[in-house]
This record gives sequence, C-alpha cells and structure tokens, in this order.
Amino acid sequence: MDFFLDLLQGIGIAAAIGIRPFLPTLLVGALAAGNLGVDFEGTDFAFLEQTGFLLAVVVAVAVFGIIDRRRGGDTRGAGVVVALLLACSLVLGALLAAGSIADHSQDWWPGLIVGPLAAALGFVSARSLFGRVGERLDDEARRALPLYAEAAALLAAGLSVLLPVLAILVVAALVWLLLGGRRRAGEKYAGLRILR
Repeated sequence: MDFFLDLLQGIGIAAAIGIRPFLPTLLVGALAAGNLGVDFEGTDFAFLEQTGFLLAVVVAVAVFGIIDRRRGGDTRGAGVVVALLLACSLVLGALLAAGSIADHSQDWWPGLIVGPLAAALGFVSARSLFGRVGERLDDEARRALPLYAEAAALLAAGLSVLLPVLAILVVAALVWLLLGGRRRAGEKYAGLRILR
C-alpha cells in the first residue's frame, strides 16, 4: 500500500511541477526537510531536500520570474523559454516522483517513467489553458497569469504530498482541461468551416 500511495504522491508532485516547475519543487523540498508527508533522507534522492539544491531552485525561480516580467505579453524568444521550462519540468518531475517512491521502497525506478509523463501532462494542460485564457485578456491581466499558474502548481503539489490520493483528482483535472481545450479548438475550426 505504501508503494501505491508513494506512486500517487510522485505522480501528483510531477503533474504540479509540469504546471510550473520551481515553486512546487521548493515546497516539496521544504516539506521533505521537515519530514512532513515525504522524506528523501536516506535515499539516493536526499539531495532534493538539501540546502544547495533548494538554493539553486530559488535562483531558477528568480531568473524565470525576471524573464516572465520582462516578456510581459511579448512572445519573441518564447520558444526557448518554453523549451527550458519543459526540460526543467521533465527532469524535476522524474527526480521528485522517483524520490517520493524511494521514501518507502527500493524500487523507485517507476518514478523515472511516470514522473516525466505526469509533468508533460501538467505542462501541456497548463499551456493550453493559460494560452486560451491569455488570448481573451488585456496585457495587464495577462501578466498575472504566471501567478495563477504558480498558485495552482503549489496547491496541487501540497495536496499530493499531504494527501496522496488527491493526486488522482489533480491528474483528472489536468486531463479534463486538456481534452476540453482540444474540443473547443475543434469546435472553433468547425465553425470557421461552416462560414465558408
């Protein structure tokens, strides 16, 4: 049962990291350092709760925060930033999912598979949602979207650590958002074909 709960916890954490990678990583590292719901100590992933790693994540938060603020609504160079965020999400998702499983099991390798998958789901779902929402907002409101994404990611990570079963709801919500966005896009293009 511990393995299943740890697997769910890892999936939920990785999905949250997919939404926004750095603050959920900091939250989980801080919770692990306090042995609150997760503990990496005594595993191959003990570095995830150590000060050096967490400081590196703080620097990443600052760097990407500055990039977000400078870009505002500007999409120039966005491809590079998106690729970096995706790469960070996949790597951190794999590490934290595997670390979550390693807390109670020597068979942590499934985390290296499900972590990136869950992070990719979170990433694609969040980009789809915030992209659709951003199209409808003015520049001022659009600048606040990263804050909403950070809040959603922190909530998803916190719930997944403290109540691992809720990771099922996190993943279900992300799938629902992704499918809903694709359905709306299909309806939009169907409407355009009718107008011809």
